[in-house]
Amino acid sequence: MQHTYKIGGMDCLHCAQTVEKGVSSLQGVTQVEVNLNTATLKFAGSIAENVLRERVEALGYKLEIPTSERYIPTPGGVIGFARFLLKGDTSRFALAGGAFLLLGALLSVLQVSETLTNVVFLLATGIALYPLARSGINNLLINRDFNINMLMTIAAVGAALIGETAEAATVVFLFTIGESLEGYTSERARESIRSLMTLVPPTAIRLTDNQQTVVPVDELQIGDTILIKPGERLPMDGVILAGESSLDQAPVTGESVPVYKTVGAEVYAGTINGSGALDMQVTRRAADNTIARIIRMVEEAQSVRAPSQTLVDRFARVYTPAVVLVALVIALAPPLLFNAPFLDPGDGTHGWLYRALSLLVIACPCALVISTPVTVITAITAAARRGVLIKGGAHLEMLGKVKAVAFDKTGTLTRGQPSVTATHALDCETGAECPRCDDVLALANAVETKSAHPLARAVVDAAAQRGVATAYAPAEAVASLAGRGVQGRVDGKLITVGSHALFDAQYPHDPALCAEVAAVEGRGQTTMLIAEDQRVRGYISVEDTPRPESAAVLRDLRALGQHTIMLTGDNAAVARAIADKIGVEDVRADLLPEDKVAAVGDLLAKYETVAMIGDGINDTPALARASVGVAMGGAGSAQALETADVALMGDDLTGLPFVLRLARFARRLIVQNIAASVGIKIAFVLLALFGATSLWLAILADVGMLLVVTLNGMRPLRYKA
Repeated sequence: MQHTYKIGGMDCLHCAQTVEKGVSSLQGVTQVEVNLNTATLKFAGSIAENVLRERVEALGYKLEIPTSERYIPTPGGVIGFARFLLKGDTSRFALAGGAFLLLGALLSVLQVSETLTNVVFLLATGIALYPLARSGINNLLINRDFNINMLMTIAAVGAALIGETAEAATVVFLFTIGESLEGYTSERARESIRSLMTLVPPTAIRLTDNQQTVVPVDELQIGDTILIKPGERLPMDGVILAGESSLDQAPVTGESVPVYKTVGAEVYAGTINGSGALDMQVTRRAADNTIARIIRMVEEAQSVRAPSQTLVDRFARVYTPAVVLVALVIALAPPLLFNAPFLDPGDGTHGWLYRALSLLVIACPCALVISTPVTVITAITAAARRGVLIKGGAHLEMLGKVKAVAFDKTGTLTRGQPSVTATHALDCETGAECPRCDDVLALANAVETKSAHPLARAVVDAAAQRGVATAYAPAEAVASLAGRGVQGRVDGKLITVGSHALFDAQYPHDPALCAEVAAVEGRGQTTMLIAEDQRVRGYISVEDTPRPESAAVLRDLRALGQHTIMLTGDNAAVARAIADKIGVEDVRADLLPEDKVAAVGDLLAKYETVAMIGDGINDTPALARASVGVAMGGAGSAQALETADVALMGDDLTGLPFVLRLARFARRLIVQNIAASVGIKIAFVLLALFGATSLWLAILADVGMLLVVTLNGMRPLRYKA
């Protein structure tokens, strides 16, 4: 696939040759062509944009990428907003009406015929009002519901009927522009996450029969092998087949430090390869890569209404028709009951019809309705850009209310990669590890080789290192013992590998063994006992170290006023040893999956709102029971992305304090926006009742408040913890 880039400063043949030579030496470029007449650089290959730009700029030239070569989001500022207005039907009608409004204002200033001026203002009103009136009337006829558009239609028609044609046109124009501003800001927030697609290169180098072929990523199939050269962005999700390198995964997981990857490691589209070449097997199609899934799920999350947003919407559905009735009473009651003027009396004051129409305009709940969704959308987007996926506004608001955080231990607070520290057979010959100790390890390996548990991996690795991995064939009829261990048949004998609690209940053994195991666990290690049929053969001790960031994260959570709890299936001594190292307040150990659910229920009764953090399938019930379930390592787990309320895309806990602070910040903004919206409404309603405001001033205040809450709601995009 060929790419065309513009080059600035190309004014001689020597310059063109310099760029051609300098770029062609880059890895990833297979063909270079510099055309002096058009000042463009054409190349074929899959080199990362930033690498190419650095090389061209090092040669003293600028590189410009045409819109045909990459995704360009809607621009910001006045130009971007103007383009957005031209795309929508309603806003185009508003712009046409605005042109007539400007013409009417000019005629008024020039004191042209009052009749002609009023006709122009009426045309401005009719053109801008048409889509609003159509929407309001259709909604009333079909849904039997008064909406904001119907409210504005009544106000504008009423103003025109009493001769306030200029105000009617101004009201409709400003209202429509304000509504368009709401749509524009929401679209900008959504596009900020869609722009992640620019991180994925359009082509890849496919390896077939020792040949390299540059192909579009859409043509790649699962199982294809592709080459990733140093400095390139990864075009697909996959697994490394050959090579090793450090990868910058910040766009996907939020990790600020490159992560070292070698054979067998999972890698993600959009990440940047470091200094090593990699052969990678594709594991997902282009449309299903991690970046694409993040974008889809963030957009779905942005469409899920938060509780406060739902409450505001329900309020608006009742509030809007109520305002119409109140305005009708205000227009008719004083003239009928107190002989007050219905129309403007001509002495500079306003009649009660005008005041009622002003009330209709003022009471329009535009700012109130938009106060929550803009904040929710931008906060979810900001979290996604930091590597935290929040599955909807409801979960965002709940995060802001969390008072306690419960953690799984293995793989969440610890590395989840324990290693065997000792193997001991009850009939050990020497007191140190001996052939009988090796036999205990070999039996455990035969059973654990079919398990995916982290402790099983530690046993398998240790057996390979000690040379006993093939002493027995893999066990048959392997079965999990619901959080207590695993068992299977080896050479016709039932081999059980399980926790001390399991053996206390089912396998009688010497009290001296209990004391020895308790002493080992008191040092923070986990023990697995091994039985051959009913005979206890010995135990294996393993140790899992805390994550390097765990202690700092827990300190950060305590600074936020959070209570921290560890829920683990491990024994109490091991759990307490880890908790003391990293600073967990409360420890609940020896828990089966159903016990974790019950523990979360107890925490909910005590703290009301609880977040549960876990990384395994066995944590799923507890995640579902908690107020907010947070899954670790969502980038590598489709299940985590689908089931969790929140997913930390990287295998990194530091995103948790950030997202809790962000959620609290978003909740404060929502409260501020609602309070400001309601406050300005109350103030202008009082002014309208006393005849101290006008229609155009009322709508200007409404649009101004809409702008204020919109800008305030977009602050999460720039939030830094």
